[in-house]
Amino acid sequence: MLTDESFLRYQRQVQLPEIGEQGQQALQQARVLIIGAGGLGAPAALYLAAAGVGSLVIADGDRVERSNLQRQIIYRDDNQGESKAQAAVAQVKALNPLIRARAVTARLVKLQLAMEISLADVVLDCTDNFVSRHAINQACFEHGKRLISAAAIRWQGQLMSFDFRAQQGPCYHCLFPQGEMQAPQNCSETGIAGPVVGIMGTFQALQAVKAITDSGDLCVRQFRQFDGLSLQWQQFTLPANPQCPVCSKESL
Repeated sequence: MLTDESFLRYQRQVQLPEIGEQGQQALQQARVLIIGAGGLGAPAALYLAAAGVGSLVIADGDRVERSNLQRQIIYRDDNQGESKAQAAVAQVKALNPLIRARAVTARLVKLQLAMEISLADVVLDCTDNFVSRHAINQACFEHGKRLISAAAIRWQGQLMSFDFRAQQGPCYHCLFPQGEMQAPQNCSETGIAGPVVGIMGTFQALQAVKAITDSGDLCVRQFRQFDGLSLQWQQFTLPANPQCPVCSKESL
């Protein structure tokens, strides 16, 4: 049952029939793991904290740099030089003191990655490299988790959602086979429009709220691409790869 303080804070959200008090309680009991506290993770963390997700774990091994401030809106100018994960946790706690938040100040790999994913209800992949994305994808599949993945570069954004609770594909590897893709372009080399990456991170938060409250459709078999210049979305159906080394029956 919601406390008076919680009801007043989340009243506008609780009024949504798809959420209600039951959905708000689900949010308060949920644990979300955000891997990467950059342009994607920054807005996602703020919106999930504001929505009342009870436990947030924010993982990032980097420190805040001046060039981050153009798009990573969770940080302030005086956060330069600080751990991104710790600074982000401080901001979400300041935004909503009713939630719990924990910082992981190192890049998640191997056993630690598997452990953190095993504890989460929903995982947000807010990283910017294929190695991390594939490792997160495999760990989420192995532990039967829901994964919300996004990417952004220049004026373009991408969004994908996966539900591995039934141990079925497709997965990230089906779309971007490991070892067959060129290294992703870096925003330090090609540039990035801050609002575009913010839009994608906000959509990740939206998908997480929907997943936790069982609202709407996660569109788990769809790959969506956003063009910030034209404001157009493209949508593609993701087929499962029967030879995928991660999610095919042969790999289980």
